[in-house]
Amino acid sequence: MYTPSNPNIVGDFVREWVPNLVAYLPATVQGYIPSAEIAALINVVICMVAMGVAGIGPVPVLIYMERKICAHIQCRLGPMRLGPHGVLQLAADIMKLLFKEVYAPKSVQTFLYYLAPILVVTAPFLNLCMIPFGKNLQVADLDIAIPFIIAVNGFGILSTMLAGWASNNKYSLISGMRSGAQLISYEVSFALVLLLIVMLAGSASLGGITESQSGNFWDWWIFKAPVLGLLAFVMFLISSTAELNRAPFDVAEAEQELTGGHHTEYTGMAFSMFYLAEYINLFTTCCVATVCFLGGYNAPCIGIAAVDGILNMVPGIVWFLAKAFFMVVVYMMFRWTFVRPRTDLLMALEWKFLLPVNLIMLVLGFVFVAFGLFLP
Repeated sequence: MYTPSNPNIVGDFVREWVPNLVAYLPATVQGYIPSAEIAALINVVICMVAMGVAGIGPVPVLIYMERKICAHIQCRLGPMRLGPHGVLQLAADIMKLLFKEVYAPKSVQTFLYYLAPILVVTAPFLNLCMIPFGKNLQVADLDIAIPFIIAVNGFGILSTMLAGWASNNKYSLISGMRSGAQLISYEVSFALVLLLIVMLAGSASLGGITESQSGNFWDWWIFKAPVLGLLAFVMFLISSTAELNRAPFDVAEAEQELTGGHHTEYTGMAFSMFYLAEYINLFTTCCVATVCFLGGYNAPCIGIAAVDGILNMVPGIVWFLAKAFFMVVVYMMFRWTFVRPRTDLLMALEWKFLLPVNLIMLVLGFVFVAFGLFLP
């Protein structure tokens, strides 16, 4: 019961009881359901609903942020007519897509044509299961979470190539070929950066990586490994932008050259799944960056007991989401600041610059670990 003598009861409940409720939820379900199989099925359904909320919930916010950030960078206002400052514009767009006919040209390969948008939304939800949003707010804490994320990203490559091939459209086919070459190439640098973090943290589990950054904010890997951590963060930002097919590395969807790219022939809900997957992938990648470089759900403590006590009162999930949305802003600023390179220059950037730099960074990471060259 709330009393004036205990003003922090709400904060204590959020910090202590909510994570514990999530942690002990499977045991609670099994306590009420005598059948272990049915209880396990209920737990799976609960996790699926939670991941659906975690994946789809931020999407409207991200789309609104994208439009407004783009508008302000270009010295305009963006959507303003529907609702205060255009907040209802997205609702209107959703209604339009829901009632739009799902039309497929006669010459498409029907099975692959409809399989591609299903696959494209599968990968980000699988990766979200690995993300520790709080101390106990995690669906699965695999010891091989980083290799799992690297492997699951292949679904994005496959879906893009399937969409381009199955559409029987020359622009979509060129887009699929470009996307396949780009994503397979930048997957190498993406994997090497994550493996560097695994080497530094001594764990491939996202929970273990987060725990390796507990303490003050300079224990985060972007700061803890001097220069190397910041350079790894920049490499991650570049390679993950290419993995996300976002501008300026969106050569697979270059409107001036390929109309709509691999989803030119998609309409209605089929197109919506590609559109949805782009922002779920963006949020998932920002979560991975938060875990690997920005301390995850750990508070940004500064070593002063009084200040750290206040910072630690804030629930870990609040810190996690604040860091994740900071990364979202970074990606959006990156998108609307730089111009799109030619396809050959984009590939040269990976094989002639990023890959050698990442290999050198792996060697330096070994030196850092071997000689303990971390900030105290």
